[in-house]
Amino acid sequence: MEQLLGGSGLVLNLQQRPRSGHKGPDGDRPGLPSAREPAPELACGRPSGAPSTMPRRLQPRVTGTKGPPATAAGASGANRHCHPAASGDLPASAKQLLRWDEVPDDFVECFILSGYRRLPCTAQECLASVLKPTNETLNFWTHFIPLLLFLSKFCRLFFLSGRDVPFHHPWLLPLWCYASGVLLTFAMSCTAHVFSCLSLRLRAAFFYLDYASISYYGFGSTVAYYYYLLPGLSLLDARVMTPYVQQRLGWHVDCTRLIAVYRALVLPVAFVLAVACTVACCKSRTDWCAYPFALRTFVFIMPLSMACPIMLESWLFDLRGENPTLFVHFYRRYFWLVVAAFFNVSKIPERIQPGLFDIIGHSHQLFHIFTFLSIYDQVYYVEEGLRQFLQAPPAAPTFSGTVGYMLLLVVCLGLVIRKFLNNPEFYSKK
Repeated sequence: MEQLLGGSGLVLNLQQRPRSGHKGPDGDRPGLPSAREPAPELACGRPSGAPSTMPRRLQPRVTGTKGPPATAAGASGANRHCHPAASGDLPASAKQLLRWDEVPDDFVECFILSGYRRLPCTAQECLASVLKPTNETLNFWTHFIPLLLFLSKFCRLFFLSGRDVPFHHPWLLPLWCYASGVLLTFAMSCTAHVFSCLSLRLRAAFFYLDYASISYYGFGSTVAYYYYLLPGLSLLDARVMTPYVQQRLGWHVDCTRLIAVYRALVLPVAFVLAVACTVACCKSRTDWCAYPFALRTFVFIMPLSMACPIMLESWLFDLRGENPTLFVHFYRRYFWLVVAAFFNVSKIPERIQPGLFDIIGHSHQLFHIFTFLSIYDQVYYVEEGLRQFLQAPPAAPTFSGTVGYMLLLVVCLGLVIRKFLNNPEFYSKK
């Protein structure tokens, strides 16, 4: 089996980062030929009986190092794109869809062997590819259809809900922040997957924007929680928590000050996390990160910690009885997120059978579907929180505490992306 897969070095490369350069939309590593489909000849004019030279992207690299792999043959990277004239294959530029050994290393996805688009593509060709069977087609549709569904949902919430509150009322400012985050996340994901083959620099730019949009969405969710969900929790009500702590723990502590400190720090901490997560994800496209897809999954879980009070509420109080909508949809959302993280990190099912799921059914498509389901449940309990907030609003949200925060975050994320794009190290690794 090792001979069919190109040598014993392959075993290491399935687990560690095998090459430098950019990753795909989820930090994927290049795919490997299966035993069912042997890798093509990689060196021009090499005798058939000569030992196979492992392609440059499949050779092991020590984490954190730069430059050519230590075991790389000098000409293997260049020779990878050479094909014997006797093979009769069309040049890559004349093909509609390419294999993993016909595209630059930076565009190869882990365990995906075929279905790659010609490089570079024009914008018109990128748009036309959404109707063709490429390995990015369903990545687009699994987020474009949810984008339309959520756009319809938020239009009904803002304009057709039948409430007496107009769409521009300050009470709806947190909902605007949240809705903009949801829609921007799906829109940027679609854009990145469609136009990722324009050029290496634009590919990096689109995926940097994709990471930034997820951070923006995470902060927008925290804004909605802060105004619509947290005020209704007994956990953050000093009149409830002070006697609760005294009765259960025997501590004579006034929780008023602790709760006030928490409320004052929620949004600033979430803001810092959003920027830090974007920086970490952008840096994961360089050599220092051995497991980029695992890192990205982890750092985007961090902003979800802002929802910890809801989880603690369900443990300490009867959240299921007091707010069954929040209880059911909250825990179901996190179940979908765990499933999505599993597929994003494990690269199942394409890891099991490389080449079989290139077009339909690979892990990134499943990751998209389960993240959509998680946000779908989140929208339901945010809407329920809005309904309860409008019945007895504790205080009107301010522009600076909602939209002002979001605009400041856009500026900070824009500066982060600009810094990374101005450094060729982060988008032109070979």
